[in-house]
Amino acid sequence: MDGDKVVYTMYSSAGQYSKNSNGKMVSDTPTGTFYVQQERGNSFYNSELNEGANYWVSWLNHGEYLFHSVPTNSDGSYNETEAKKLGVQPASHGCVRLSVADARWMMENLTVGTKIVVQD
Repeated sequence: MDGDKVVYTMYSSAGQYSKNSNGKMVSDTPTGTFYVQQERGNSFYNSELNEGANYWVSWLNHGEYLFHSVPTNSDGSYNETEAKKLGVQPASHGCVRLSVADARWMMENLTVGTKIVVQD
């Protein structure tokens, strides 16, 4: 959004839900107001999760919570099973997953300090 004007619309999937200590279902993706941080890149790989992604931009904790593409496998190919969840169901460990084209758009167009509002 730019004020009240829609700049771009996209499908996404964020964090899976689990019960917290009070028994309430909560998303692994934090909610609230955040700001785009300086960290970004073309790709990453997380060996603990055995997956990576392309076109990422940090919005919380300097690389912990990101906008990024649908997941990639260890060989760099896109995980088609996970890609089919995009916009349909929660799927991530906390990041916001996007299509490859949308993730690239975010990486190329979001400037440091851009306001991000994550709602449940």
